[in-house]
Amino acid sequence: MKIYITGLASGYEVEHLVRLFYPMAPLTLTSPEAGEDCVWAERKPDGLLALVREHGGQETVSAPLPGPDGETEAFALASLTYDLLRRWTGIRPPWGKMTGVRPVRLIHDKRAAGWSEAEIDRFFLSRFDCSEQKYQMARAIADLQEPILRLGSEPKTYSLYIGIPFCPSRCSYCSFVSCNLDRDRKLVQPYVDCLCREVEEIRAQAEQAGLKLCSIYIGGGTPTSLSADQLRQLMGTVRQCFDLSRVVEYTVEAGRPDCTDAEKLAVIKEYGATRISINPQTFSDEVLAGIGRRHSAQDILDCFADARKAGHDDINMDLIAGLPGDTVEGFERSLRQAIALDPENITVHTLTLKRASRIVIEDQRENDYADVAAMLERCHLLAEAGYRPYYLYRQKNTLQNLENVGWCKSGHEGYYNIYIMEEVQTILSAGAGGSTKLVADGGKRMQRIFNFKYPTEYIQRFAEVLERKKGVADFYDHDLGPETSGGDRPL
Repeated sequence: MKIYITGLASGYEVEHLVRLFYPMAPLTLTSPEAGEDCVWAERKPDGLLALVREHGGQETVSAPLPGPDGETEAFALASLTYDLLRRWTGIRPPWGKMTGVRPVRLIHDKRAAGWSEAEIDRFFLSRFDCSEQKYQMARAIADLQEPILRLGSEPKTYSLYIGIPFCPSRCSYCSFVSCNLDRDRKLVQPYVDCLCREVEEIRAQAEQAGLKLCSIYIGGGTPTSLSADQLRQLMGTVRQCFDLSRVVEYTVEAGRPDCTDAEKLAVIKEYGATRISINPQTFSDEVLAGIGRRHSAQDILDCFADARKAGHDDINMDLIAGLPGDTVEGFERSLRQAIALDPENITVHTLTLKRASRIVIEDQRENDYADVAAMLERCHLLAEAGYRPYYLYRQKNTLQNLENVGWCKSGHEGYYNIYIMEEVQTILSAGAGGSTKLVADGGKRMQRIFNFKYPTEYIQRFAEVLERKKGVADFYDHDLGPETSGGDRPL
């Protein structure tokens, strides 16, 4: 099966929707041969055409060009192709024609623009053909987030992200920039030294701009790949720079038990973190070994027990649906094990096939994976155990076009996760690969400041990193204030 799109300036939306039905189909720039299996979508001078040809059968549909007040030609052709393929395959994708990554944000935006709930219903269910189940989940999450977003969207409110790009080993599904701890250990201390200086500069820039710190998130990579003394140095700098009593949430990822011990967990608690993540991904030893993890399921259980002993009372655990070698039954066992530990948060991710990951590089195919949709159906166990969904996002190249959902016990919503996904506030980012996102004038003005991607470059060119950070105060010199806020934001 090939994908051929012609007549549009960009065929991205059509291509993405075709891959809901034929995930591994390549895009071709030349028209398929006669009789060759293909999906053909074309914008003609006088109309739109979509064709599917497979196993000797063929179906063609056409439609007029949309009027000036109608849909864009790209969406109209994508919609025509989607409807054809839905009939042809008998498959109904759970999110329908929706290609965006933030369905909940879309609900917030439509409400802010004055849309009625009935109009939003039609937008999701009719225009995009979303399933009732997925839409109602997104809507419930939007309702739950409203008071949290009001807090996070106050003028000149910001969150701080600190990135640690080191890991004890690289997981097969990971595409993040991270260094192998054994190979690059000599970089860690110089990196931490620079990171502390950048945190100090962020404090200075935030004070100059009159910004108010809302939440802190130390992620990675694996933050606990740092030694206990390096954690003390970094978190001590954070404590010296900021009034933690005014922070609504302070998260540290303590994700991997192969580099997280009782001493580090005690340091994290002592220096002010209010929330941690311990991320098993799966409780299957076989699947853990297959994805490159150097620890067992028992190590996860021991790490969780150590975290509770250290006084951590707000713990998140990540699971991934669709890992190579896992099964629906195996995923359910992992889910039940996580629930039995009784953490405050359980985040269920769907495996995403990222270009730089070992999974993709080694050319594993969609057929290598279990029925991930059936895995996500098991999340009813979370609801039955008293968890409720509080944030949701989607990613390109996620198996079966599904979603990632954070579940929590009441009162344990992850504030930073909501703020980063719904884009309501400034995020000041420190560390290699960091992307600072500046937001002002009620979301009308946004700007990004990027750090160097790799730790070596970050360290060697650190003076430039500090110079770029001066852009924070410069940006807010032009802030027009809350009186100009409001209005529609681009989707």
